[in-house]
Amino acid sequence: MSPADVIQMAADEGVEFIDYRFVDVAGTQHHFSTPLHMLTEEVFEEGLGFDGSSVAGFQSIDESDMLLIPDGESAFMDPFYARSTLVLLCDVKDPITGELYSRDPRGVAKRAVAYMQSTGIADTAYFGPEAEFFIFDGVTYSNDPDAAGFQIFSKEGAWATGDKADPSGELNLGHKVAYKTGYFPLPPRDQMQDLRSEMVTIMEAVGIKIEVHHHEVGTAGQAEIDMLFCDMVRMADQVMLYKYVAKETARRHGMTATFMPKPLYGDNGSGMHTHQSLWKDGETLMYDAVGYAGLSDAARYYIGGLLQHAPAILAFAAPTTNSYKRLVPGYEAPVNLVMSSRNRSAAVRIPMYSDSPKAKRLEFRCPDPSANPYLAFAAMLMAGLDGILNKIEPPEPVDKNIYDLPPEEKKSIASVPASLEESLAALRADQEFLLGGGVFTPELIDAYIGLKEEEVAELALRPSPIEFHLYYTA
Repeated sequence: MSPADVIQMAADEGVEFIDYRFVDVAGTQHHFSTPLHMLTEEVFEEGLGFDGSSVAGFQSIDESDMLLIPDGESAFMDPFYARSTLVLLCDVKDPITGELYSRDPRGVAKRAVAYMQSTGIADTAYFGPEAEFFIFDGVTYSNDPDAAGFQIFSKEGAWATGDKADPSGELNLGHKVAYKTGYFPLPPRDQMQDLRSEMVTIMEAVGIKIEVHHHEVGTAGQAEIDMLFCDMVRMADQVMLYKYVAKETARRHGMTATFMPKPLYGDNGSGMHTHQSLWKDGETLMYDAVGYAGLSDAARYYIGGLLQHAPAILAFAAPTTNSYKRLVPGYEAPVNLVMSSRNRSAAVRIPMYSDSPKAKRLEFRCPDPSANPYLAFAAMLMAGLDGILNKIEPPEPVDKNIYDLPPEEKKSIASVPASLEESLAALRADQEFLLGGGVFTPELIDAYIGLKEEEVAELALRPSPIEFHLYYTA
């Protein structure tokens, strides 16, 4: 929409406030609001000022002044605020140079698409992430010098069978979801159906098209709501909105939704399997009837790039220390850097549900929903383009359960990094593929690594409850 269209929409909807939102380097969304009368057509050109030094990964205090440039195409009505509020997503601009800010994650995603188009390979990159999450009744946690721990409350949780009352205070009515048995059970075991349906209704009302929702494998309300694929930048916008709607809808019902990758020991974590395909002039570039699993040469090379650069990509796509508690064998975790048709133990799976060329795509299974989607999707696309440009062949497909392979076969298959520290080291060593077209910059990568190394150090310095169990009597 043009600026005039947005202003007219605000008038038609009886809007009282405008909410401006942007994303920092780590993937946290920020916002501020103004009364409607402050929204003018000039704002879309001149922008609105903010303090960049107070935003993680952005500016130093001596260069703090930055601008937000609203994107009229992103406008939607907030479904949760008490006062009528129109939301505008924003790009970040440097007021001195007049250029879009190199560390703005949304700008990175836009530059990745522009770079793809400049190569002539494709004009559209479609992404379809499956962002899983848990819905709990409540959670407590503490990290004091003399005490640390957490507790999760869930009336659906497998551990809650011995409680006389559920977290709401009502009598325990049973029908729990046992560990690793939560895939598609009917109510009363699936106690989240109505809540997920409400989330879907709100998501569609704000412009997110949904394909399906269901209970996931984990106990304690693990959920999946699948968005219909769309172009990469729009999908990154939608992931941020999807998480916002899920969290706020749960909160409205006195519950809490979390996209933490591995909140429960001994059960499946939450992934964000990301489906990807390239198109040009309205035709898919991914299909060839005679290729393995119906893949074209371009699709195979794209996969080659993804797998070759996967350790560095995971610094963005599995970006927390907790992510690597999910990426372990035995919980459907895609830890093996190979491709396969249908096989969910491989890092790249080729879905085989349809024979239609238009449905041909790849699914990169390593990412999780704690990722900043703008940076993670851009890194995946840049790796895939590098694979096509340099004709990188992936390892031979493995069409059997990799976890059950004999040791001599298994040792020849590369694995994902075992920790965030290893992924950050991989990103330091392998970042050239990200720099084409100025999509990522060394300064942005350094700032991102610096933020994440602080998280690694925070975890490394603190004793944990399990260490008391293991070592207190040493």
